[in-house]
Amino acid sequence: MSQSTSAPVPVPDIRAEMLKGAQALATPAPPSKERGITSDLSVDEALLLHAAGWEPLDLVVGVAVVSVPVGVWNWGRGSISLASDAHNAAVDQAARLLRGECTKVHGHGVVGVRVDVSVQTHHIDVELVGTAVRPMAGPGGGKDPRGTDAALAMPFVSDLSARDFTLLERAGWLPVGLAFGASFVYAPRRSAGTAMKQTRQNVELTNYTEAMYSARESAMEKMQHSALEAGGQGVVQVKITEGPMSFARHAIGFTAWGTAVKLVADAHQFVQPEVVLPLDDAVVTFDAQSLRSSNQGRGGRR
Repeated sequence: MSQSTSAPVPVPDIRAEMLKGAQALATPAPPSKERGITSDLSVDEALLLHAAGWEPLDLVVGVAVVSVPVGVWNWGRGSISLASDAHNAAVDQAARLLRGECTKVHGHGVVGVRVDVSVQTHHIDVELVGTAVRPMAGPGGGKDPRGTDAALAMPFVSDLSARDFTLLERAGWLPVGLAFGASFVYAPRRSAGTAMKQTRQNVELTNYTEAMYSARESAMEKMQHSALEAGGQGVVQVKITEGPMSFARHAIGFTAWGTAVKLVADAHQFVQPEVVLPLDDAVVTFDAQSLRSSNQGRGGRR
């Protein structure tokens, strides 16, 4: 029998593929009407955003992984500055990459950013995911409060929802960026006498209390400094995480982040609240027969 020979598999040109990928990244994205829209916004948020004159463009991501030197989490005293610096560096890098992707799709900012931070023994992972937005063109389109040079300015980043973003804009404010602050502190060792006293009665663990307050003050100060550097006048919707590290119970961590905002209007605009009563609430029904049978089981018919 004759043995068939298969056609040779072509060897890909790695250099040509890399050049093609670099050219694709350098090419500006087409308008949203030509390429479609990708967004993680809900239907309500998308419609509300359009009503305010803004349009979603694309789902953008910023990811950064920064190493933590070996031995940092060993017993010590005071602040764990290397871990704190690594955390803040990872957040800054992820936010920079997020803004870069927003610029590629011609966005003016990113809303609804989901923040995912993972502190590991030897590295810190930060992932930011949100929707790039811009004012709609034509009649009825929104206007970027930053003026005509807004498209050339650095895009804003906000973890506010599209609903909160439009409400903030109506009041004359604009998000300018994410404000982050993180601090890790060693909990001082307890003496043998203190440990023996604390095993037989309920007392405050002052070493952990002092470490928690120290980490909190440092993290809040860093967050406020981050907001001022971004040009913000305040931070809204602040979220915090705190407690001992899972892999180093003697180390206390405190992280605080929120959206830095700035008043861009001449004065704060008061927004009148509107009360909305939903009419599609689920109606709870019950079976009268089942209630009658349960009553019979407890004491017969009544």
